Amino acid sequence: MTYPLVEEAAKKAAVAWVSVGGPAYAVWCLPLEGRLHVVVGPGEQELPGLAEAERATVTLRGDHGGAVVTYPATVERVEPGGERWDAVAVTMAGKRLNAPGTAEALAERWGRECVLVALTPAGEPEPRGDASGSAEPRPTPAANATRKPFRLHRVRRR
Repeated sequence: MTYPLVEEAAKKAAVAWVSVGGPAYAVWCLPLEGRLHVVVGPGEQELPGLAEAERATVTLRGDHGGAVVTYPATVERVEPGGERWDAVAVTMAGKRLNAPGTAEALAERWGRECVLVALTPAGEPEPRGDASGSAEPRPTPAANATRKPFRLHRVRRR
């Protein structure tokens, strides 16, 4: 059974938050044929455990930017060389921003180095609670605390 809210949010999705038993990662995706397709691997987005997983949790946002639906999904690998690969990979490669080369060359590289997965809704959406769903930022070496300057510039006296 499909849920109208999941269908509508998935149709408009360009970004999804996907979790495989841990924190959710924001990934770009392509909605096609009732599924969300995601590429993970070297040179693309990283989502630990998605390539080997059987199930994942997907959160989609609405027009206002906030999360509107969270649902369980089955994870299915799309194998290179098949009819489905040809339909999905080239379409997805054409929508990949800042990709070097042609869509066909990018899809060929994905077949060699990356994994393309389809996330199919598999169950009822989780009920929305009163909590915002926000979490503390993950620690990163890119965020260093620095002192703020006393003045932004010097005032010269005449």
